[in-house]
This record gives sequence, structure tokens and C-alpha cells, in this order.
Amino acid sequence: MNAAEHRFSVAPMMEWTDRHCRVFHRCLTAYARLYTEMVTAPAVIHGDRERLLGFSEGEHPVALQIGGSEPAELAEAARIGAEAGYDEINLNVGCPSDRVQSGSFGACLMREPDLVARGVDAMKSTVDVPVTVKCRIGVDDQIPANVLPAFAETMKQAGADALIVHARMAWLKGLSPKENREVPPLDYPLVYALKQAHPDWPISINGGIQSLEEAEGHLAHMDGVMMGRTAYHEPYVLARVDQRLFGGTTPVPTRHEALERFLPYVDEQLGKGVRLNAMAKHVLGLFHGAPGARAFRRHLSEHMHKDGAGLNVLTDAAALVARDQAAEPAATKSRASVAGAV
Repeated sequence: MNAAEHRFSVAPMMEWTDRHCRVFHRCLTAYARLYTEMVTAPAVIHGDRERLLGFSEGEHPVALQIGGSEPAELAEAARIGAEAGYDEINLNVGCPSDRVQSGSFGACLMREPDLVARGVDAMKSTVDVPVTVKCRIGVDDQIPANVLPAFAETMKQAGADALIVHARMAWLKGLSPKENREVPPLDYPLVYALKQAHPDWPISINGGIQSLEEAEGHLAHMDGVMMGRTAYHEPYVLARVDQRLFGGTTPVPTRHEALERFLPYVDEQLGKGVRLNAMAKHVLGLFHGAPGARAFRRHLSEHMHKDGAGLNVLTDAAALVARDQAAEPAATKSRASVAGAV
């Protein structure tokens, strides 16, 4: 796998990075790699595949993240994902929720690298697309400096095409999933050292990355950067990814242009019976930090859940932003005049 393919990606996030979210993110960046929410291998095999795996062609490059530990199930789920058209199959060895612990997948598998390796080998033997692993630096009482290098070497020997490391411990006892994203301290130097030990194997870093400036700093040490919550809550950060990190030459879209790109998809999905809130919730943070952001969020929050809510809810919200943005220069000028008088 070419390391450049993972130069920047948006993290898989449960209940957030669904197909509607990914289409919206693609309206902001053409090059970032996108990931599905984690889907368990049994669900892939036995569940509603259109609901769980359906995606739009415009989402490429897009990866399917699978959760599981049974090699034969993982291989079958990977085959189904590859046949569905996903560009990569990623194995989750980092999620710390109670659900994944009871199901013997996610971060608890950091304790069972040989089992994970058998799963990776089974998937690699079944599909032609890249098979990658996303992990933590360790769990509970493990010592990351000992665990992570050994775990990574085992994944490499199993044939994993790349490794994505969330640079925090997962504390499966005593912390909630939300706290596990915030409380354990980040150890970026440990992940940098891992990359130095494997110069020819693609390794990306994840965890606590909040800006493209920070991403560029990490890329001085790593092959790739994965951004999670900031990309979701402040999605306009993605608008400059192509130019800043990939050398793209197309103009950076404005926030309004990004929303306009999303509207045809929203209209199509509304016609298929998808409720507006399922799509509009992903754009709530589009105007974060810009004049009119509060009015935009408030209008969507008040109207997107209503029965029959349509495209006009989004266009009306955008109009409120345009109104506030038009008023901003005048307000700024007025404040400057007052300051001058003082």
C-alpha cells in the first residue's frame, strides 16, 4: 500500500461517519481517505447489507472498518466488503466500549496479538484490497513501550498493509468510551519511534489532532494523520486538506459552496424516504467560527427533525448565515468608529 494513500484520513466514528456524513465530507475534500463506522463481522455477514454497507460512488477512497476476532468470520466479512467496492478493509483493535469487550473485539484484542494476526492473515488471503489495522498503544495495565512495538511487528508479519495508531492507552476498567477519548494521556513520541523502526511500512497517527497545522507537524514524523472529532464538529477544516496536505490546485470551496454541493445528494435521499435530520445533523458545525454560525445551528436544530422537513430547511439556514455575514462588515465598521471616537 502506498503510504501517501493514508496521508490524511477522517477517523471511523460510531454513529457519526455514516454514508451521509461521508458524502458531506467529500464535498469538502477530494483526497482525504474516509472510513465507515465500525461494523461487526457477523453483522456484515448476516445483516442488512444495503443499510450497513451501502455507499455512494463519490465517497472513494473509502474504507470499511470491521470489528471481530474470529478469523473465518473476518475473512468472509472482508470478502463481502471488497465485493461491495470498498478500497480498504480496516480491522478495529482500538474501540474501548463495553460492547466490544463483551464481544471479544476492539481494544481488548491488544492482549491477543496472535489471534489478531490470524484474522489479518485470513483477510489477506481472501481479498485483493489492502487490509489495515487500527489500534491503541496498549490497554489497562500493559506497558505501551513494550506492547506497541511487539504488537506492530506481529501485524506486519501477518501481512497488514498499514497500521493506524491511536496514541492513547485504552482503559477498559473505570473509564467510559467518551473518557477513553480524552483522559488517557497522548504519547506521540512513542508512535514516532515506532515509525522510525519501520521506515518502509505505512504507519499513521490518530488522537487529539485538532488542526491542519498539527497534522503537518505529525507528518514530519509519520506517513499519515487521522483526524476524528475536530473533522466532525468543525468540518470546514477539511476544505483545505487537498491544498495543504496533498498539493491540490483546485480552489478551496467556501462554506456555502460546500453546502451547495451537498444539496443534490440530500434532495435525492429525501426522495428515497430518508429523513432530513439523518443528513442535516452532519452539517451543524459547517459554519463553526464564522458569522451566522449560531443562527445556522439553531435553525437546523429547530426544524430538521420535523415530519416532512425538506431541502428548504438547509437553504433557509444558509440564508440566515448570509444575512449575518452581510451585517458583519457594517458592525465591524461601527465598532471601529466608536473606538476611534474614544
